[in-house]
Amino acid sequence: MTNFARYPSLDGKSVFVSGGTTGIGVYFVTAFARQGAKVTFIGRNREAAAEVIAEVSDVAHRPLFIECDITDVAALQGAIAQGRAAHGPITVLVNNAANDKRHTTQGMTVAEWDAAIAVNLRHQFFAAQAVIEDMKSAGGGSIINLSSTSWKIKSPEYPAYATCKAAINGLTRSLAREFGMHRIRVNTLTPGWVMTDKQLRMWVDAAGLAERDHNQCLPGDLTSMDCANLALFLAADDSRMCTAQEFVVDGGWT
Repeated sequence: MTNFARYPSLDGKSVFVSGGTTGIGVYFVTAFARQGAKVTFIGRNREAAAEVIAEVSDVAHRPLFIECDITDVAALQGAIAQGRAAHGPITVLVNNAANDKRHTTQGMTVAEWDAAIAVNLRHQFFAAQAVIEDMKSAGGGSIINLSSTSWKIKSPEYPAYATCKAAINGLTRSLAREFGMHRIRVNTLTPGWVMTDKQLRMWVDAAGLAERDHNQCLPGDLTSMDCANLALFLAADDSRMCTAQEFVVDGGWT
């Protein structure tokens, strides 16, 4: 972190991150913690969460992990309440949790479609709903909704996932308009093909890397830290007049 920006306005902020035990989410948790923020994060893997916390054992505020299934809205609301009780009113929300499970159009059932909506879209709305009053009372806040370039590049392997990721832009703009008067900023952070452990393990191959190299304007791997650095800016006061926007981190692919 020594080569990157320090944001004094994040020091002591109460931050809530969903999906913080794997992939990009790990870097959201650790990056905010290293800025001095009080981070609450949720996920389903306690062992992975312990590793995340150990990664930032030297920070001022130890991150708080709460085991939670984001498709259970009541449990999600309860986790947000726990984070509030531990760290004070939540003024930064990072709606990160998602699952890019591959599926086909012809093989999808109604139940599978509804499950995909729940894990990739529904929780973002209800998490935002649960922190709005905190942000109002604090005089402002920042909501960062995670999308994906998958729908922009017309990836065919997960139509329900791509639909959710496209819809997040509509959610962002609607919430930004409704709550902007309270100085609540709402933006979309849209990563490209980030080289997470899951991607490397399951889907990255020579053909995929060749396609990536052909389409990106900038050479090299897109990393989770590239996304986390943008999230820090969007959460900090430095971006105080940025709202209702989509910020894309994809090396120039789209």
